[in-house]
Amino acid sequence: MEQKNEQPGSCSGLVTEATGSTYTVIADDGRAFRSRTYPGTKTENEETSLVAVGDRVELKVTETGTEQFEAVVTLVKQRRSALTRKRDIRRNRSKEKIQVIAANIDQLVVVVSSFDPPLSTRLVDRYLVFAESEQLDVLVVVNKMDLADPLLVAELMAPYHKLGYSVFYTSVCEQGSLQPLMEALGGKLSAFSGHSGVGKSTLINLLFGQKQLKTRRTNLKTGKGVHTTSNSVMLPLPDGGYVIDTPGIREFNLSDITRENLRFYFREFLAFMPDCSFSSCSHTGEPGCGVQRAVHEGGIDPARYESYLAIYYSLE
Repeated sequence: MEQKNEQPGSCSGLVTEATGSTYTVIADDGRAFRSRTYPGTKTENEETSLVAVGDRVELKVTETGTEQFEAVVTLVKQRRSALTRKRDIRRNRSKEKIQVIAANIDQLVVVVSSFDPPLSTRLVDRYLVFAESEQLDVLVVVNKMDLADPLLVAELMAPYHKLGYSVFYTSVCEQGSLQPLMEALGGKLSAFSGHSGVGKSTLINLLFGQKQLKTRRTNLKTGKGVHTTSNSVMLPLPDGGYVIDTPGIREFNLSDITRENLRFYFREFLAFMPDCSFSSCSHTGEPGCGVQRAVHEGGIDPARYESYLAIYYSLE
């Protein structure tokens, strides 16, 4: 824990919830502050969201005349990691290029649904690329297993087991299925992310043993998830560690990933890249490509390679 700032009227703390322009900050002495930024707020993070859940901040306490603690954020400390996505600077007032969804996380928990909405391995692959680029540990959670054909799900997820990723299968109907996930979350700050409607908030409620977050059903007409979590919030786990629930997304846009560096974030490519005829091989059609040869010979899963191509051509 950082040393407390002893200057009168100021303190350090951790951002645990972001709601619009208001933030809940838990100070190092345990006080909870309703906080805001102001034009003079400084940051050690450039061209990204000014404040995000998980940030370490400096506060200046303000007088309220009541028992409620209020403060302004004077400084946002440097982040050691972040769950981010690109933003169009033409469509946001702050003109930030990168939106920070959660800061200073130890691991990313990617939640997908086995059914309703259907399992999207393409989304899993986009998250894995991000996690590899940020050198974050990642857990893949396949939820709603009570609605799925377990053999079909096992077939879809087999490549991820083979690559050494941690995959968990959960169901609200079998609460014992959550125990391995709970053990993997212990003592760490984990950010849950995934499509709307996959059951993130329901899972978190079960992990806590009580209702902490609002939940809603999938849209019956479209089959797509309904946004329930509208802002990120951090919650302490009963046995240690923290979970950040993030808003459901439609598409996960990769930041700082280019066509030139994407190949390094598909871990199965690394063993075959030295066999390519060109050191700058993009693995999309060059002659003598070791990666494409491995796909044809069974060394690389074809669906994962197709996912690579889809991401490659979606990047600028």
